[in-house]
Amino acid sequence: MMPLLRSFIALRWIAVWQRNGRVWRKLAGPALLGNIGEPLLYLVALGFGLGALVGEVEGVDYLTFLASGFVCASVMNTASFEGIYSAYTCMAVQETWTAMLHTPLDVHDILIGEAMWAATKALLSALFIIIVAAFLGAVEGMLALAVLPVALLSGVTFAAMALVVTAVSRSYDFFLYYFTLLLTPMLLFSGVFFPVEGMPQWLQQLAQLLPLSHAIELVRPLMLGEIPQGIALHLLMLCGYGLLALLLAARLIQRRLHR
Repeated sequence: MMPLLRSFIALRWIAVWQRNGRVWRKLAGPALLGNIGEPLLYLVALGFGLGALVGEVEGVDYLTFLASGFVCASVMNTASFEGIYSAYTCMAVQETWTAMLHTPLDVHDILIGEAMWAATKALLSALFIIIVAAFLGAVEGMLALAVLPVALLSGVTFAAMALVVTAVSRSYDFFLYYFTLLLTPMLLFSGVFFPVEGMPQWLQQLAQLLPLSHAIELVRPLMLGEIPQGIALHLLMLCGYGLLALLLAARLIQRRLHR
């Protein structure tokens, strides 16, 4: 843990963040369209289409309920895709990370930079969805601005988890296991589309172990202009997942790149 902390304080990871930002600027248009356009279409289609049938959920109209879930789902997907596909390409295909290790950077600097960049893209995605949700009347009050630091923290967490998968993957096909066995269940059972309380008790308990559930528990009240309950627990879970994943990813990637 100490090498990770030292790397974060030393700020060498900012060079990795800046490098990724310069690369992204060349592809910003298609990237924004993919990361932001799709969740916005789902938000509008489901919010108005399915919302007309569902009506209110937990005392609010379905569009408002759905908007907060889609903010978190977009953060998860954006950070995960960046931490998987882009990171794997840099590590195994282009060997960019190997080149970086011939500079003063070490593995921890690279991982923190990659995680922070993925979180930055996730934050941008969340911001655009919040703006559109506010335009559609699905945001209540200025507390919604507090969603942004939660989105950044959640982005780091999901990016760190994705980097663990990247560290052990031998091909792009391997990522299907992660999407099918973890990301899709989180999307379906964490409260994005419907309240967790409507599921069987054992599924509710399982949902409480998923990081996306804790992100939603923070974001949904804030977008409704309310203070979330159990803030410390939710933040602790997100930080715990992120820290453990970064530590594991650092160990695995160090072993892989130094063979």
